[in-house]
Amino acid sequence: MAKCELCKKCVVFGLKVSHSNRKTSKMWKPNLRRVKVNDNGTHKTIYVCSRCLRSGKVTRAV
Repeated sequence: MAKCELCKKCVVFGLKVSHSNRKTSKMWKPNLRRVKVNDNGTHKTIYVCSRCLRSGKVTRAV
């Protein structure tokens, strides 16, 4: 499932509205990155959104 493991940001559903006002269903997915992190001395791979990466909520493993 497309979900950030830190901030729990996930898929959002809505309607795409055309110029002629026709409505079709649309899905917006978060911008996820697969990142290796250092968690209490162990390396884990988690999915993190780009906003959490940019704000420094996660420290990458080297």
